[in-house]
Amino acid sequence: MDQQLKPAETLAAGRKPVFPGESDAYRDARTALLAEEIEFRRHMTRLVEQRQALPPGPLIEKDYRFRDEQGFEVGLSDLFGDKDTLVAYFWMYGPERERPCPMCTNWIGSVDGNAADIKQRVAYKILGRSPVERQFAFAQERGWRNTDFVQAIGDDYANDLGLLTPDGENPALVVFRRDGAGIRLFWMSEMRGEMADPGQDPRDAPDIASLWSILDLTPEGRPADWYPRLRY
Repeated sequence: MDQQLKPAETLAAGRKPVFPGESDAYRDARTALLAEEIEFRRHMTRLVEQRQALPPGPLIEKDYRFRDEQGFEVGLSDLFGDKDTLVAYFWMYGPERERPCPMCTNWIGSVDGNAADIKQRVAYKILGRSPVERQFAFAQERGWRNTDFVQAIGDDYANDLGLLTPDGENPALVVFRRDGAGIRLFWMSEMRGEMADPGQDPRDAPDIASLWSILDLTPEGRPADWYPRLRY
């Protein structure tokens, strides 16, 4: 496939500026950047294909229990509904927290606008340790309309995924797949804090949160000492 692709530099050389008045320095730098952007797109495509080609993951043997928004106790398999794939985000809103994590809040909010579309293809749930009524009340406060919340009964799920530490909770994005043998782990975010590059916060690739994706397009980029808040 790669042999059939035109070199990124060749494609970038066909760039047609929209506004007049570019300096030679801007033109050359922007054309070089466009070539890098094309290469990055191709690398991301390869990464997606590599993820999709993962062999079957481990079977989930434990019967994790949850409480849905109707108050019914359900198992992990019930969270799939009529889908074979479940995207589950565990957010930092345990019963000991007065308010949820602002970063988790921003992540959920950015996905909520697309959740109705996402759920056409896969099951999508937000899992938390707080009572489901408390999670749903916060969702109403934020104006989220398309996100489903589930309460983890007990801490087995969080403990088994290594999300509870002496310092508190950690978030996790996990994708499960259901097949004839049962429920398997397909993929889980495993970029831990110690994997962060110097001077950077821990983050996944790709970065799903639109906040950072938009700020990455700006001259200032990601502020080193700024984080979203629950209120402004």
